[in-house]
Amino acid sequence: MSLIQNHSLEPQSKRRKLQQETNYSSSSSSTNCGHFFVRYGICCNCRSTVGKHEGRAFDYLVDGLQLSHEAIAVTKLLTTHVTCLNDKKLHLVLDLDHTLLHTVMVSMLSEEEKYIIGEVGSREDLWRFNGGHSSEFLIKLRPFLQEFLKEANEMFNMYVYTMGSRDYAKTVLKLIDPKRVYFGDRVITREESPYVKTLDLVLADECGVVIVDDTPQVWPDHKRNLLEITKYKYFRDKTRSDVEYSKSYAEEKRDESHKDGSLANVLKVLKEVHERFFKDGVEKELKNDPKDVRLLLHDLCTPQCGF
Repeated sequence: MSLIQNHSLEPQSKRRKLQQETNYSSSSSSTNCGHFFVRYGICCNCRSTVGKHEGRAFDYLVDGLQLSHEAIAVTKLLTTHVTCLNDKKLHLVLDLDHTLLHTVMVSMLSEEEKYIIGEVGSREDLWRFNGGHSSEFLIKLRPFLQEFLKEANEMFNMYVYTMGSRDYAKTVLKLIDPKRVYFGDRVITREESPYVKTLDLVLADECGVVIVDDTPQVWPDHKRNLLEITKYKYFRDKTRSDVEYSKSYAEEKRDESHKDGSLANVLKVLKEVHERFFKDGVEKELKNDPKDVRLLLHDLCTPQCGF
């Protein structure tokens, strides 16, 4: 007699009892589980279905990944502690547009700027790409960008955080970080954060995170972490009125200073923050006299600071 037949001949009361015990065990396991790690709505531990309200999505790291609020808090603390102790690194969140580069549609170039199309291919700081729907764009890197990324990478684990699309971010990063040395998968876009930017999506404790962005308004809850940089405008902004209009860098055939420009000055502040954070030794800073980059930024950056 087969196992299926044997099962069908068992007394119904016994089968009901077994089913109740199984249901109780599954329910108990699910109740006790914190659902720390979830993929596509299923808890990786207890296999229960988990609602989106029970955590936060981190699709930019792993597709379909959701972490519970407790898992996020623990991961932030551990990540910051480990990187501080092992690598002596803090965390740096970088905007793209007008912070590290300027992108413009080719069709939006002024007559005085169109000469620059002929320079594509002969300059390392200038690229042309197809954005789809018959739209072509030019990307102009900010002076000192490669030096900035190389030196900042020695002191910080770096994130990109942009209000642009993921496809756009991928295009840009193929140019500025083709070997994924600086950012890896740490790229947050408008797909994950469409309205405002938040450090809730950055897996590091806020006491160890510095933000560099030209638009403080998009960081309503984290202005103390923000190191505001001057907006980089290489091309003419045709959305501004004639009263506000002044010639662009491209029209004047010049550029922001490489040696003393905004990125170079921001790097000086970042070096000072890093040095002060770790000046008495890593373990002492973490255990006995914890530092906070927000306090350091407040001390180093007066309202008159300009980058």
